[in-house]
Amino acid sequence: MNRVPGLLGSALLACAVASCGGGGSSARFLSIATGGTGGVYYPYGGGIAKVLNENLPGVRASAEVTAASVDNLKLLRDGRADVAFTLADTLAEAAAGQGAFGGRPVPVASLAVLYSNYTHLVTLAPLGIRAVADLRGRAVSTGSPGSGTELIALRVLRAAGLNPDADLTRQALGASEWAGALKDGKIAAFFWSGGLPTSAVQDLAHTPGTSLRIIPTGDLLPAVRQEFGDLYFPLQVPATAYRGLDGPVDVIGVANVLVVHESMSDELAYDIT
Repeated sequence: MNRVPGLLGSALLACAVASCGGGGSSARFLSIATGGTGGVYYPYGGGIAKVLNENLPGVRASAEVTAASVDNLKLLRDGRADVAFTLADTLAEAAAGQGAFGGRPVPVASLAVLYSNYTHLVTLAPLGIRAVADLRGRAVSTGSPGSGTELIALRVLRAAGLNPDADLTRQALGASEWAGALKDGKIAAFFWSGGLPTSAVQDLAHTPGTSLRIIPTGDLLPAVRQEFGDLYFPLQVPATAYRGLDGPVDVIGVANVLVVHESMSDELAYDIT
């Protein structure tokens, strides 16, 4: 099932051209577990659903809003989703039944490696935060509960010598919430693991009077790799990615993977890809 995407590649085009909107008498319904509406998973999932509905007779696919990676794999395990987006680090924990998966491994098979997620740690320049260590004593969103953002945020904080529960005021906000919270002064920064560009971050950067800053995490990559292995790799957010950046920012990257339950037939898995 580890094939280079065919229909999946077309989904990106469908997403861009049709804003990711969406025959046979006995339809096969496919639930695609994605993420929040402000991230990349949801529109990408909508693009995949559109392509599948147009190309696979008898298939009725729909993209579902979720809390993303961890939530998606639990939905897959529990039979409430057929296809799911996840991050590679979350996938490794799920397959082993570790961390949030509480000794219950997810019987999962990968369809395709998609694109890379960039670890965004976003703040506003006037707040004076320039390094992860500067988050001490601040209110910080580490992402939705049960998301890949939360997993990598906690790992980054610990790599910087911070206790997420003792050294900062931790909030768990999703992609539709953290930008407003930052603008309103309710948090000083938020973590987001997503592709480039992420629409909610773009919208924040274009807010009048807002001076966006992305905090580097690349310097913490060796410490994160030492504990969790080569699932993580170096990436760079170019200065052109978001309005207001002073220059490129070195961050930690992780791959996105499209997965299904291992019980899915090889024929259907092949047709999807």
